[in-house]
Amino acid sequence: MNDTTQHETHDLVVSRDIPAPIEAAWKSWTEPDRVLRWWGPTGFTCTVAELDVRVGGTSLVCMSAPDWGFPALYSTWAYTLVDAPRRLEFIHNIADEHGATIDPATIGAAGIPRDVRHVIAFESIGDGDATRLTVTELGYTDPEQLALSKKGLEESLDKLVAIYV
Repeated sequence: MNDTTQHETHDLVVSRDIPAPIEAAWKSWTEPDRVLRWWGPTGFTCTVAELDVRVGGTSLVCMSAPDWGFPALYSTWAYTLVDAPRRLEFIHNIADEHGATIDPATIGAAGIPRDVRHVIAFESIGDGDATRLTVTELGYTDPEQLALSKKGLEESLDKLVAIYV
């Protein structure tokens, strides 16, 4: 018997206007020292940003909030498109400290899907002194996890904007 159940999926789209030229906004996602400054929601710090930003490359990032019981939450970004400075596409997965993909359920996050496709679009706005950043995450099946991910992404992007204010 084949399981032909179709799961309804939901996509997450969040945008922010960054008061910086497109090249600076791009570097915020592609240079380790910049990712370390903003990745993770409010209360979290980014402790690891080992970036290999090229098609076929994989980055390892880690956010941490020990006071809240999250000593280290690792993720990988496996790049499928790198079109500087306009678009990044990668597959996000929960990982261990070595970058090996793990089942999100093993860390109590069963609602986080595996292989979440991310599309990061950068658009120059104004006189080129600002950038509209749009992050799309595709394929959530759990509405509660979608809401949590949206909150975390919004807080992370607020931290990114604050770097340039």
